[in-house]
Amino acid sequence: MNKLINRKNYIQQLEKLKDVHIIKIVTGLRRSGKSTLLNIFAQQIIDSGIPENRVHKYNFEKPIFPEEYTWREIYNEILSKIDKNNMNYIFLDEPQQVFEFERLIDALFVEANIDLYVTGSNAYFLSGEIATLLSGRYITIHVLPFSFAEFLESQEDAEEDKYKLFNSYLYETSLPQGVLLRDKGSDLQNRYIQDVYNTIVEKDIKQRYNIQNMRSFDNLSKFLMGAIGSTVSPSSISRAMKQDFQNIHHNTVQTYIDYLVNSYVFYQVNRFDIKGKQQLATQEKYYLVDIGFRNLKLGKFQYQDLGHILENIVYLELNRRAYQIWLGKIDSYEVDFIVKNSQNKIEYYQVTLSMSDPKTAEREIRPLKAIDDNYPKYIISTDLITAEVEGIEHINIVDWLLQE
Repeated sequence: MNKLINRKNYIQQLEKLKDVHIIKIVTGLRRSGKSTLLNIFAQQIIDSGIPENRVHKYNFEKPIFPEEYTWREIYNEILSKIDKNNMNYIFLDEPQQVFEFERLIDALFVEANIDLYVTGSNAYFLSGEIATLLSGRYITIHVLPFSFAEFLESQEDAEEDKYKLFNSYLYETSLPQGVLLRDKGSDLQNRYIQDVYNTIVEKDIKQRYNIQNMRSFDNLSKFLMGAIGSTVSPSSISRAMKQDFQNIHHNTVQTYIDYLVNSYVFYQVNRFDIKGKQQLATQEKYYLVDIGFRNLKLGKFQYQDLGHILENIVYLELNRRAYQIWLGKIDSYEVDFIVKNSQNKIEYYQVTLSMSDPKTAEREIRPLKAIDDNYPKYIISTDLITAEVEGIEHINIVDWLLQE
C-alpha cells in the first residue's frame, strides 16, 4: 500500500479557507497530487465530525454523469443530494471536461450552504470566460510536486541519510506517484514519468492548441530543459536552434513557450533592476516543474549542469513558500533571486554548487554586497560546513529545504 503524504503546507491553506465564502481552486501540473490533496482534506472534514452525506466528491475524469448531460443537469443532480439545512462541502475534480463548466462552478458558488473546492490542471482553466465570470470569487492554491521534505517523508524507511537522499532528489522525479514507485525499479519509474509527460503534451498542449509541427515543439521543450537557470529570449532561442539546423521563428518560439508555461511544465521568472526599482521586459529564465522530465528528455546524468539544477530546486521551493520571485540585476551583476515573502519583506538569494573555491565565493558575494539595503541576503550551496560571510548567511541546501 502506498504511503500517504499529508502535504501539510497545502492542507493548512485549505484549513484557513474552510467555510470562507470563496471558491477554492487548486491548480498545478497533472499528477502533482491535487486530487489526493482534496481527498485527504475531504476525509479530514469527515473526521472532524461532519456527516459523510454533507461531503460530496465528483471526479470528472471518470464517467460519473451521462455524456449528454449539460452543466445545468449536473448542477441540479448535485443540488438534489445536499443537506439543505447545513453547510455542504463540494469537491469538483477537473470539471473542465464539462461544456461551460464555469457556469456550473458559478451556480454552485452562489448557493449559501455550499463550500466549494475545484481542481484544474492548466492555466487555460483560469483564462478567458471563467476568469471574467468568477472574478473576485475565487482564490488559487498552486500545487507543485513533492518538496524535498515531502520526498524525505515518503522515504522514511530508507537506509540512506538525508544528504544521500537529496542526491536522489536531484536526479529523480518529484511527482508523488513517481516517488512512490522508487522501490519498484527505475524502469517503471521512468515509464511513469514518460507517460505523464506524454499525457501533458498530448492533452494539455497538442490537442488544445492544434500544434502541427510536433518535432519543432519537442526540440524547443528540450532546449528550455537544457537552459534552466540561464537567461533566454525567443530571439536568442531561435538563433541557437537555427545554428543546430532547427529552423523555428522567434514568434513560434514564444507561442510554444506560452503553451508550456500555461500547462505548468515551466515557470517564467522576470528580471528586476534593483537600483532602478523596475521590472525588465527581456531576458527571462524558465524553471522546470520536475527534474525527472529533464532526465527523461536529455539523459539522467547532466552533472555539468548541477549548479543550474540546484537553482531550479531552490526556485520551486521559493514558489512553494508562496514568495513573489524575480531575477535580480544590480549594475552589471546578477542576483539569482529577489523574493518578497508573505510579510512583504524582501530577501536575496544566490545559489551555487560550492563556496570552497575563493574565486567562486567572490563571484557569489559580490552582487549581494553591491545591494545597498539591510534586507536578508543568503547564499545556498551543497557545502556541509557553512558560516556567515560579510553579513551574508551561507546555508547548506538540504538544511534550507528542511526549514519549517
